[in-house]
Amino acid sequence: MNHREEYEYYAEIPMDVEAELDRKTMTMTQILDLEAGTVIKLKRSAGENIDLLIGGSLVAFGEIVVLQEMMGIRITDFRAEL
Repeated sequence: MNHREEYEYYAEIPMDVEAELDRKTMTMTQILDLEAGTVIKLKRSAGENIDLLIGGSLVAFGEIVVLQEMMGIRITDFRAEL
């Protein structure tokens, strides 16, 4: 039995999928000082994979792609221990 058949009962339950580039902790003062055009420095570099989370749990990795005039995510790998 494959994974799809195993979870068929749950197939139509909606779940939030989040794409996370990085996280940063900032003080309230830093947040209040933000203005349009402010650049927030992150740990990850341009071109690195982003994390895909479902229900707050990391499940896969992907890369940002542009499709016509919209952005999307191409899944590049799944987390080993799902």
